[in-house]
Amino acid sequence: MIDLYTAATPNGHKVSIALEELALPYTVHVLDLGKLEQRRPEFLRISPNGRIPAIVDRETGAFPVFESGAILIYLAEKTGQLMPHDAQGRSLVIQWLMFQMGGIGPMMGQANVFFRYFPEKIQPAIDRYHGEVCRLFGVLDGRLAEHEYLAGDYSIADIANWAWVRTHKWSGVEIEPFPHLARWKEQLATRPACQRGVNVPPRPARLEDGKGTERFIAEARRMIETGRDTPQS
Repeated sequence: MIDLYTAATPNGHKVSIALEELALPYTVHVLDLGKLEQRRPEFLRISPNGRIPAIVDRETGAFPVFESGAILIYLAEKTGQLMPHDAQGRSLVIQWLMFQMGGIGPMMGQANVFFRYFPEKIQPAIDRYHGEVCRLFGVLDGRLAEHEYLAGDYSIADIANWAWVRTHKWSGVEIEPFPHLARWKEQLATRPACQRGVNVPPRPARLEDGKGTERFIAEARRMIETGRDTPQS
């Protein structure tokens, strides 16, 4: 049994999707980021950086793993699935996983801050992060023009990137200029495990719910003003 500590964010969804794909039994512990539950001492013992997601593998002596990319690698290696066993195949998956960890996630996260959450519209910052997200989307689009998935077969690299790319509208970026990326996004959206994983936990503020969205943005702004972490849509 695995304990999953998470919230309704792309990084959290990366791990819940993987757990669903791997059919591993897990228990969900939802943290309220607005209440800074991720900074409580008991959680910091699991995730020293005070960020979700994190897991505790009860099958291996309550072994904790933090950082979403590290969790994905751990789960893939634990089960022998979603990542090749040969050195080059494994490296290719990790390369595209690191592309998400170092590029897609941080740049879309900053786009969220300046486009959605920041109380003042600083257009140069918005343009900067929108431009960088579009550049990174172009990299993914070029890769997917020649490959069905990012690194050979469907893998943790696809899960990690898709969990963020699917939220492109929240970041203020359109996907239509990237047809191969759009194809891949829709293809993964049909996978039952992806559908289940993005509802663990259910989002507290659906984009189509105007009042819910306003509450979500207001909470994010309060977190910015007080120097706290901002929730990533």
